[in-house]
Amino acid sequence: MIVGESVTGLVVAAAVNPVPWARAQMAFTLAFHIILVPLGVSWAFMTLIANYRGIRRADHDALVLAQRWSKYMAVTFAVGAVTGTVLSFEFGLLWPRFMGVYGDAFGIPFAFEGLFFFTEAIFVAIYIFGWRRLKPWAHFWTGVPIVIAGIFGSISVVAANAWMNAPAGFTMNANGEITQVEPLEVIFNDAMPLQAAHMLIAAYLVGGFLVASIYAAGILRGRDDRYHRIGFTIAFTVAAIMTPIQMGVGDSLARWVYNNQPVKFAAIELVPTTASDVPETLLGRLNADGTISGGIPIPGLASWLSDPSSGKSTVVQGLDTVPVDERPTIRETNTVHLAWDVMVGLGTALFLLSVWYGLTWLFRRRMPRSRWFLRAAACAGVLAVITMEAGWIVTEVGRQPWIVYNRMKVEEAATANAGVWITFIAVFVLYAALGVTTILVLRGMSRRFRRAGGFVEGDTPYGPAPDAAVEEAAVEEGLGEDAEQVGQEPAVVEERAP
Repeated sequence: MIVGESVTGLVVAAAVNPVPWARAQMAFTLAFHIILVPLGVSWAFMTLIANYRGIRRADHDALVLAQRWSKYMAVTFAVGAVTGTVLSFEFGLLWPRFMGVYGDAFGIPFAFEGLFFFTEAIFVAIYIFGWRRLKPWAHFWTGVPIVIAGIFGSISVVAANAWMNAPAGFTMNANGEITQVEPLEVIFNDAMPLQAAHMLIAAYLVGGFLVASIYAAGILRGRDDRYHRIGFTIAFTVAAIMTPIQMGVGDSLARWVYNNQPVKFAAIELVPTTASDVPETLLGRLNADGTISGGIPIPGLASWLSDPSSGKSTVVQGLDTVPVDERPTIRETNTVHLAWDVMVGLGTALFLLSVWYGLTWLFRRRMPRSRWFLRAAACAGVLAVITMEAGWIVTEVGRQPWIVYNRMKVEEAATANAGVWITFIAVFVLYAALGVTTILVLRGMSRRFRRAGGFVEGDTPYGPAPDAAVEEAAVEEGLGEDAEQVGQEPAVVEERAP
């Protein structure tokens, strides 16, 4: 009896369809990894802003902030390296037929990403150890390659994803084999410029809101000191500047989708049949019979946004213009539309919060002190992450059923190994443990930094003897008499937290 049940269980496991499990595993690992990307790209830039302010203005709090941010940056960089490595293996394990056919072209952007990754890793190490070994400006400039490598590494990865939306730069023979590859055409495909800009700006936007939200929460809890205000101001300013830029780039990218991926655009706007004067439907859902239920339609807006030059008369191609097996399912269409609404809705809310912040600085020359603003800012980090995740759902689910647009479907690319569900469970457990460990490590560092008050672990700025070494370095850099403040600990150490 027991043997029979075991055999039955093995037969059932062997009969599992691997495609949904492969998709679920890839979606889960991407959703996890994408949270770390904004920190990896933007945190170094914000750290350099704090570092520059600390050196130029002899600002002790800014230097403490830069030193602590560099340590957090190293932790999130290391975790991102682990999750990114897992993703690299998944392309071969979960999508072997895709890599077998298109690997020669698809792998090119990742080769460049590897070079930028190692460059970033080297200079992260130099920057962190440079706190005690380099003079101020020499140390500052070692951080610049981190920012540049992070930017181009992100662009390289997005170029690979953009290639899946607009495949180019290769020649195939009659047997479906790639015979020639043009690397520059692969990287600079038609979708790459706008997709790369959209993701890069999103990285600075999300990273800024995430970091600022921690300091907003700290201020709400009574840590309303100069250290927290500087940390909040640097991070939130970066995010606030990027928010309106992102809205402009996002609008251009939506028009690119309208012109080049009309079926995806039809899913975004819930357009079952080709029509003009198409409304912008807020929320709502598509039914199996092609009708739309629920939601709030805004007459003609979808057509007008698609092409303002022709306004409401702009024709939007419907889902029914392609066969059923070449367009998203009803469920996928509703998922894409909902994700679009979430992305646009939360993005607009973050924009309005940025306007509040900007107007306060314009007229009062200080950050908003309203508790309602701080509460909203404390939530902005999570909302920004949700917005980014929703954007990627629009990009990836909207392309279904294609893994390479109009060339290869997901079912044709996936592994035939029915044991994929086992790797999904293993990866889920690994990532859950990794996520919990990361949070515990960062919280532990935060508590230790608060107890220390100033620089920790002997990492005094630019030398082992804070007063003499920093004063001498500051004088050499032309900081003047105020430079003495950089190497001094305050008489009363306030409670500080990153």
